[in-house]
Amino acid sequence: MGWFVYMIEASDGSLYTGITTDVQRRFEEHRSPDKRARYFRGRQPVEVVYTESHPDRSSALRRESAIKNLSRNEKIGLISQGVKSRRGAPVDM
Repeated sequence: MGWFVYMIEASDGSLYTGITTDVQRRFEEHRSPDKRARYFRGRQPVEVVYTESHPDRSSALRRESAIKNLSRNEKIGLISQGVKSRRGAPVDM
């Protein structure tokens, strides 16, 4: 089982970054009032706009932290590259 770093665009245009083993399941949880991240209490998740695959939780957490430290323009640059894995191959969702 691999881990994924993902970004979700929110209804206010902001970007949320997180990690999970199942991107689609976690996106649905963000849409659910009882399982959503605190970030989505005042806004709604719109769509998953970026994912990266990682072999373990530790590397996913490090990458999540690195992405969270990027500027908005740098995050948009990642998104514009498309949905990619760390090796550059498309990730199935």
